[in-house]
Amino acid sequence: MKIDEIDMLILSELELNSRLSTRELSKKVNLSAPSVGERIKKLEGLGIIKGYTIKIDKKKLGYTLDCFILVTMRNGEYDRFKKFIASHNRSGFCYRIAGDHCFIVKLTVRDLSEVESFISEISSYTITSTIIAFSEVEIEEGIKKLLK
Repeated sequence: MKIDEIDMLILSELELNSRLSTRELSKKVNLSAPSVGERIKKLEGLGIIKGYTIKIDKKKLGYTLDCFILVTMRNGEYDRFKKFIASHNRSGFCYRIAGDHCFIVKLTVRDLSEVESFISEISSYTITSTIIAFSEVEIEEGIKKLLK
């Protein structure tokens, strides 16, 4: 299925504000509301739009510490770790990576004791290296960046 400029504009507007009504969105992309609605359904059906969400400032909720943990498996227990991390309540992301380590995990926690608990839970079958983040550099995101 070919995605055209109007589809990309719809994606860009929804990325900025996923709460836009079809009517509001139609004005922004200069297309009728029914046409915009059809295009949104098409984009959802193709799996390009995976869902609608909100951004939460976790720091304002007390989760002030971000850290990245490089995880290396002992005895090839990849599935065990994947099950563990998939449901861990402080994990922000987990990627399987190439190089000296097997995974990189981002945790957002209230304090270092939560990091210590995390490491303790997996230390019997992993080796870890932890990196504490001091601050975040804002990176431009979204469809518009991909089109540059």
